[in-house]
Amino acid sequence: MLCGVLVAQAFGSPGAHLNPAITLAAAVNTGNYSHLLSYWSAQLLGAMGGSTLMALHYGPHWKLTPGPADKLGIFCTNAAVRSSLLNILSEAIGTMVLVVVAGAIFSHGVSASGPAAGVGPWLVASLVWGIGLSLGGTTGYAINPARDLGPRLVHWLLPIPGKGGSNWRYAPIPLIGDLAGAVLAGLLLHYAHL
Repeated sequence: MLCGVLVAQAFGSPGAHLNPAITLAAAVNTGNYSHLLSYWSAQLLGAMGGSTLMALHYGPHWKLTPGPADKLGIFCTNAAVRSSLLNILSEAIGTMVLVVVAGAIFSHGVSASGPAAGVGPWLVASLVWGIGLSLGGTTGYAINPARDLGPRLVHWLLPIPGKGGSNWRYAPIPLIGDLAGAVLAGLLLHYAHL
């Protein structure tokens, strides 16, 4: 995540929107939905491009990896214990923590001018790591719908030897949970005036 944000900023994207949940939360917070579809399209294509490069990089290893679940786990998330409603809740909580704390990091309440140049992405990367360590065990913490859907599509499309299915039954969980968490966090940020 940190590398993606730094590269996006270096290429001229000040917001470095890599995550559809962050983009949706920002739209809910500001009321400006004009960039939502174009950003979401780019985010999904970026996730697909990155996972395609990863699949090519590990090309000779696919035949040596015996388990289809092991191969799928490289591409997308899955629940440790299946419970659709609680899995959605887990994803929503993780995404809400991401959005609210990232919003706080860049808020005027923390610093009138925001964090020093370059520090913000490091803080958010540490936040994502912390979410993974504390909340990630239940669902693999997608907290980014493009991070799960894009690579899952690539897994489905690529001719990986012995790959098995792409677990489409689980695919709606990180989409619904992450987007619901984003909406709730966006509303909280809006009404808290962060």
